[in-house]
Amino acid sequence: MTNSQAWDYAIGMIKVDGLEPTEDFKKYIEKEKRGEVTMEDAKLFLDKKYKIKEPADA
Repeated sequence: MTNSQAWDYAIGMIKVDGLEPTEDFKKYIEKEKRGEVTMEDAKLFLDKKYKIKEPADA
């Protein structure tokens, strides 16, 4: 399975649940498919974007 096929499969699995990746994430996937970023970069992108922030007074 190529990297591109793996992403297409992953997006398909997301869509099965009735979800749709954001446009930002789709653009990032295209960058990863072209080799402009690594999977580690993608992980950091997702962690930064979706990580739950702790309350300031916690």
